[in-house]
Amino acid sequence: MFVILNLFMSVAVFEKVSEKQFMNDLKELLDLQEDCYELIRIPRRATRGSAGYDFCCPVDLTVKAHESIRIPTGIRCKMEEGYVLQLYPRSSLGFKYHLCLLNTVGIIDSDYYHADNEGHIIAGLINDGDKDLFLKAGDRFVQGVFLKYETAEEEETAAERHGGFGSTD
Repeated sequence: MFVILNLFMSVAVFEKVSEKQFMNDLKELLDLQEDCYELIRIPRRATRGSAGYDFCCPVDLTVKAHESIRIPTGIRCKMEEGYVLQLYPRSSLGFKYHLCLLNTVGIIDSDYYHADNEGHIIAGLINDGDKDLFLKAGDRFVQGVFLKYETAEEEETAAERHGGFGSTD
């Protein structure tokens, strides 16, 4: 007989970005102005054994076949240094629609929380399939997995993050 100990500990917390930030990004990225801030749901795991936290679509939208889209999630993540949040499309959407993240895997660094856009997590997706994908507000579409990482021997990095996508180039 053996005993399973609960060794899981929290390394992060999800929060909503401000309504102003969300609405600005929603208008800019999807050209939508509908009042849907209250529909944003904090990511959750589907089961105790799930590694991924499901992100829900905040609005009704269509990802047309062979087209890409950037979806503002309304979510930011405050995590301990030494951890990264990796985003992946939900496997069912990958199989059915060939849905992929534009950069293959989304990398959310711990210092992104302090970016000028409040650390707003935005999912860039492409529908590489032959049929349109219809997402309703509340549908799970990407999942985030926390991973601990190590660093190489290097000089001390003093640069600070300010922007979002491509801000460290």
